[in-house]
Amino acid sequence: MSASATTDLAASLQARFPSLTVRPSADVPAFNIPAAHVLEVLAHLRDQCGFDVLSDLTAVDWAAGASPRFTVVYHLLSTERAEYVRLASDCPGGDEPTMPTATGLWPGADWHERECFDLMGVKFAGHPDLRRILMWDGYPYHPLRKEFPLAGLPTELPDEEIAEVSGVKVQPAPMAGGPFVAQPDGSVTTAADREPRALDQSWNEKKEKPAAG
Repeated sequence: MSASATTDLAASLQARFPSLTVRPSADVPAFNIPAAHVLEVLAHLRDQCGFDVLSDLTAVDWAAGASPRFTVVYHLLSTERAEYVRLASDCPGGDEPTMPTATGLWPGADWHERECFDLMGVKFAGHPDLRRILMWDGYPYHPLRKEFPLAGLPTELPDEEIAEVSGVKVQPAPMAGGPFVAQPDGSVTTAADREPRALDQSWNEKKEKPAAG
């Protein structure tokens, strides 16, 4: 989108939605909108501005203690003009973020929102079937949140037959020196006072894990 077209789009949106602000962006036009108005703006972009496809929906975790902690980000595409626009909305709810579902505007938002719920823990109010889509039902964590260690956490396998045959739980993976380390008891330690690469996490299925000592 040209600079003049971006300016015109921003002006028309701000005239209609005074709470909308321009969001810094290095690629496509981007805007911030409060959660209370996100569906109105999405519908306007679809029906009046020609952004007919919700190409992606994701979220940003700004880390525990941040306010707001989570921001949901929508990427819309105009198939007629081959142009994109980005819309970002901060989630109410702190560590229990919520956002209204966009499935009434785009049925394809169903799986996007399920993935965002599964991996980031954002609950989409009004979603017709908000279940996990990658992890199993009953999995206790949201793996893309900032506090989740790169190696993962030990977890009971959901299938009793697999657990019985294998005799193991879901194991944390080696990280080759990542900043967080998942311990066998489920706790997480960090290497804040030393270089993370000093931790020998280079073992894998072909290189046996060194014995503690």
